Parts: sequence; structure tokens; C-alpha cells
Amino acid sequence: MEKYITAPISDDVVNELYAGDFVYITGIIYSARDAAHKRLYEALQKKREIPFELKNNIIYYMGPSPAREGQIIGSAGPTTSSRMDKYTPLLLEKGLKGMIGKGRRSEEVIDSMNKNNAVYFAAIGGAGALLSKCIKKSEVIAYDDLGTEAIRKLEVENFPVIVVADNKKNNLYNKVLNKE
Repeated sequence: MEKYITAPISDDVVNELYAGDFVYITGIIYSARDAAHKRLYEALQKKREIPFELKNNIIYYMGPSPAREGQIIGSAGPTTSSRMDKYTPLLLEKGLKGMIGKGRRSEEVIDSMNKNNAVYFAAIGGAGALLSKCIKKSEVIAYDDLGTEAIRKLEVENFPVIVVADNKKNNLYNKVLNKE
């Protein structure tokens, strides 16, 4: 089913998303990859503030290429999500509602998504140049020293994703592998 949602997202929106849904996201999402996740995780463990509110937000596992002249952002494709798995349950406990990336997630992450009412979206790998056209604004908000892995606040319009794993433990990867 095709759905249009506005980010940040609420529990009600998450409850209406099912594995296999084609979703177009408009609104604010944040980009963060491995190094940024490590810093977020360590700050949360030490009960320190982090650079943006996790509650109801979506993180895109992306490290863009540098923007060419006249562009908002360079190629903006997804990176492998499993590299964030060790950090994800804590972020979900703190209110994160969605993640965008590519590839399978661990059972621990899937269980945490179910417990914390969250959803995992996949963006099309190899389509970073096309995905970047859906990003209308990009601003580095934290960890500038990480270069392309800095945390960015992104304003997106009709950003195309597929629900891979929903909050009900339905998982497209498992269906393809006949594990469900």
C-alpha cells in the first residue's frame, strides 16, 4: 500500500505502517552513521544531552557525498543498517520512532522496535543521486568534525522508502528468506 506521512511521526502513524508499504516521507529527519551513533549512545549512557530530540524522530543512515555547486547535498544513499544495531535499542528506548537504511536488522533491534513502537524503512541502495533530489534543506547540527558522518537535520519532501520491518515484528527480509 502507498502512504504519505509527515515526520516527526507519532505512535498512531507507526501503528498504521506495515511491512511492504511504500511510504513517502515529508518533513524533518536526521542523518547519522556509525561514528555519530557511537557518540549519541555514549552521551545517553552518561545521561548527557544529545544534539536533537529522539522522541518521534527518524534517523537516516546516510553519509552524503559533498554537494556540487548549486546543490543542497551530494548523493544521499543509505548505508548498511546493521552497523548501528548495537546502539539502536537504547535510541529506541529514548523515543526514536523510525530508521532508514538498507539491509537486515538483528533480532534484538526487531524486538526493541516491537517493544518501543518503532519502524524500519529501507531506501533504495544505489539511488543516492535520485534520493538527494527529495532533500530540500540540509544543515549540519552536530559532530562537524566527523565530515560526511556529522549529524544533519534534513528537510525532505516525498522521500521514498519501503517499510521493511514494522512494530508488529513483520519483516520483509524474513519473508523473502521464508523465515516467517
